[in-house]
Parts: sequence; structure tokens; C-alpha cells
Amino acid sequence: MGLTRLLSRPRTRERVTEDLTEDVTEDESPLTEEPPRQATVIAFANQKGGVAKTTSTLNLAAALAEEGHRVLCVDMDPQGNLTMSQGLNPDSIERSMFDVLVHRLPLENVITNTEVDLAVSSIDLAGAELALSSMIGRERALEKALIPMKGSYDYVLIDTPPSLGLLTINAFVAAGGVIVPVQTEYLSLRGLVQLENTLQMVRVNLNPHVRVIGILPTMYDRRLNHSREADEILRENFGDLVYNTRIRKTIRFAEAPVKGTSVLAYEPDGDAAGLYRDLAKEVLFGA
Repeated sequence: MGLTRLLSRPRTRERVTEDLTEDVTEDESPLTEEPPRQATVIAFANQKGGVAKTTSTLNLAAALAEEGHRVLCVDMDPQGNLTMSQGLNPDSIERSMFDVLVHRLPLENVITNTEVDLAVSSIDLAGAELALSSMIGRERALEKALIPMKGSYDYVLIDTPPSLGLLTINAFVAAGGVIVPVQTEYLSLRGLVQLENTLQMVRVNLNPHVRVIGILPTMYDRRLNHSREADEILRENFGDLVYNTRIRKTIRFAEAPVKGTSVLAYEPDGDAAGLYRDLAKEVLFGA
């Protein structure tokens, strides 16, 4: 299938909080004041649409917030699905990530306090790639916008569009790690190759530290042979890089955005909420 050569990185995951932040040497003086903790930045990416990127971004953020972490979500998708999932109308938003990327508006000016803090999107973001194309440093627009905010959050989760264009490149440059939601179907697995090729170019030219930190099986249906086989193929090829948590198909993931909430707020004791709590534990502790 050509999948075994996809990742040049190890097939194991480590704790994100340790792996994506700078190490502190053991011989530092105990009187030395530690620098302020900087947010761990994670992008959710897959150029294939309909693989639960937005669902996973929001619900992992809500699960991390339940654990007491300060979380910022950034909606980098012109479709604005993450923004809509929190009960906001992208068509009526006056200032959005478009203004942050193109007009250098401070990021704090487009953050709305919902279940978690959310830097909102609007339809204007569809024109951002064209507007940025002639700018110097266009790939670093998001990275620069996040710098003043990193001390205010523990985690920044970025929802990307279903493409590998300039908006997604901005997310890769700003992030330390990438979580790849993958629908448990054969064609979704094939898309991983192109995504890793793009990441490799980003590592060589823009951000040497970014890497895939986890692959998340989504829309899993254990009743279907094809779904189980696709999940097995993922695990055979990528080992521990694949999260133990499988996000199963359930109508709750479609119902919650209608109410403008995460599934954790919509049905706190349901199985769907439990899945993202399990994922949060894996992200935090590598369990």
C-alpha cells in the first residue's frame, strides 16, 4: 500500500506536554526562576474532508478544559464549522482570523469566550491565501500572531481546512505537533502519504520540529469488516503512533453542534463524551 514508508519518525508516541516543550536541565540552580510555561500548539490536519477534524478539535479542547487546562481553539477553516459548532454565525462576524493573518490584527481581538476560548473564522478567510500570497513571511503569519498568547494558555488547538494550502501550512509552522484524524476507510489511509510529504517540506524549510504526534481513527464502526480492517492496517503500519481511542460513529456528534456545544456539554455522561475524555488522557499522559 505504500504506507509503511510514510513516517520517518518513531512509531511511538510520547507525552505531548513533555515532548513539545523545552527540556529543563537537571543541574539548574534551584533558585533559578523558571520561564513562564508556553502553550503546547497542536494542529488537526487531513486534506480529506469529513474525517472529524472539527469534531475532534472542539471535543478534545473541551476534555482538556475539564481537566483544568487553559485551552484556545483557532478556526483556520473558511467554512467556519468550528465557529458554528459553538453557536456562532460566521456570516455575521466582523473580525476574524482573516484580519489576524492579513491585517495583523492582534489575535486577542477575535477570541470569543465560549466553552473554550475560540479565535473565530468567517467566510472572508477564503480570500486569505490570495491576500497572503504576495506577503513576505506569509507562512509565519499564524505563528507570529500566537506568540503574545502562548503564555495565557496551556494548549492551542488549530482546526485546519481540508486542503494542504497556505492556511494549513501556517498551522504546521505554528504547531509543534499534528494530530491526524483518519476515517477508518482505505481511501482515507492513502491521504496520509501526501500529508506527510507536505510536513517534510515544512520541516526542511520552515519548522524543523513539527511532526505527527498521533493518528486518530474516526468514524469507526466495529460492525463493518472494512472499518475494522482499516483500523488494523493503521496499527500495523504506525504502531503506537495510533491512539488507542477509536472515535466511533454516533448521531451525538451531529446533534451537539446544532445546540452550539461540544458533545461533552451536550451529553456529559454519554459514550461519545467518554471517547474524547479517553483521548485527552492519551494526549496528556500517553496512556
